[in-house]
Amino acid sequence: MSKDSSDLVSPSLEANLRALQGLYENCADVYYREFNMGKKKAFVAYIDGMVNIDQLDQHVLAPLMREGAADAADDAGGLPSILSVADAGPIATIDEGVSRLSGGSVLLFVDGAPRGFALGLAKWEKRSVEEPAAESIVRGPREGFTETLNVNTSMLRRKIKSPAMKIVPFEVGKLTRTKVLLVYVEGLAAESLIREVRERISRIDIDGILESGYIEGLIEDNPLSPFPQIQVTERPDVVSASLLEGRVAILVDGTPFTLIAPSTLFSMLQSPEDYYQRFMIGTLIRWLRYTFFLITLVLPSLYVAILTFHHEMVPTSLLLSIAKSREDIPFPALVEALLMEVSFEALREAGVRLPKQVGAAVSIVGALVIGQAATSAGLVSAPMVMVVAITGIASFMIPQYSTGIALRMLRFPIMFLAGMFGLLGLMLGVIAIVIHLCSLRSLGVPYLQPLAPMKGREMKDVLIRAPVWAMRTRPRLTGRSEPYRQPPGQRPKPPKGNDPS
Repeated sequence: MSKDSSDLVSPSLEANLRALQGLYENCADVYYREFNMGKKKAFVAYIDGMVNIDQLDQHVLAPLMREGAADAADDAGGLPSILSVADAGPIATIDEGVSRLSGGSVLLFVDGAPRGFALGLAKWEKRSVEEPAAESIVRGPREGFTETLNVNTSMLRRKIKSPAMKIVPFEVGKLTRTKVLLVYVEGLAAESLIREVRERISRIDIDGILESGYIEGLIEDNPLSPFPQIQVTERPDVVSASLLEGRVAILVDGTPFTLIAPSTLFSMLQSPEDYYQRFMIGTLIRWLRYTFFLITLVLPSLYVAILTFHHEMVPTSLLLSIAKSREDIPFPALVEALLMEVSFEALREAGVRLPKQVGAAVSIVGALVIGQAATSAGLVSAPMVMVVAITGIASFMIPQYSTGIALRMLRFPIMFLAGMFGLLGLMLGVIAIVIHLCSLRSLGVPYLQPLAPMKGREMKDVLIRAPVWAMRTRPRLTGRSEPYRQPPGQRPKPPKGNDPS
């Protein structure tokens, strides 16, 4: 709807009522309540299920029906002064009123008043704050984002209490008019980064935004890459930590999944628990995660390449054992690996889509039954079942679900290369992936930073998880605003004094 003169709120009550009824024709959930304010007529419009009816009766209709309320309607700002509603403001156009009505506000129109009023009385059913199921940890906060935007922003405000944390609103989607928030810490996030994100969100022209994945697909640098360039999380502590590093967050109404940008491959492989445990434990688990990252990508391909072309690389006793287990297998190693990998992926997806009560049982029992039956039937060998099982377990070590999916996708073309060219094909596939990662950007930031390009100071949070007192500087993203997080000399020192014994 264009905002021309015909969209302005009319002093005529009937004209405003006809305009709203015309827009919401055949909308049974939109209610209009007409009443008298002394000698003047008025009406309120609201959407059923999105408004607190008790507050509407108590704080709006009751005060307006009292004697003397009509005198306040003569002044454009007079009505809010007699209403005990915190969020009450004028609206100048019907289009603005529709936007507020769709967000749960109550619209108030008085005959003869030059403007309408939007009253913030929104109330709807919402999910309570719970622990994120996909990002469970042993030590750390147990709260996660919900589908309600103001609840999510309040959780961020509880962690970052400084007014330097800015929240910029957007309205995206011609039909859904979804509220999108850009969150950053002023002075930490580079101005160029903030400007770039604002421009990309402002350029979005689509009929509807139903989840943050829509925003991610419309603002990322390379949509054809299998690797995610924007981190996704349900955890307020992860978002807060990213904001303190100079990144920005994008919150979307109606979904608990928040976008963090820019992101790198190493940020995708980090868990919030790395920073809550002692630094030696965090470093050990991080190296374990890197190791299983490589296993997820290349183990089946390595097994296929060695069995097909490079028998001399296997010890004789192990080679004889594998050959004995494969003597009745009718398929080559490549077909055997593809058969098991596809079956395992199907079982994993089935376990995710099924109800929670039966999903885990079906995936576990299905994997055991199918693996045992396939081995007994002579379709696959026992070593191949072990390789696929280890690869599947390794993929569960990846903290970011989207990154794990990317590795699962790339495993198949590398497997084909290994089956056709052996270790040469495996290396060609790995080199192609590394070249692609080196060329990838996340809002202009290199995807392999700080490894490529090399930034020595930032490596203390990549290959190792340095102690908190040693991480004095923030990651260098698109600028160098407020580079130091803490002054020197924060390392704990043993107390001095005599032995009390």
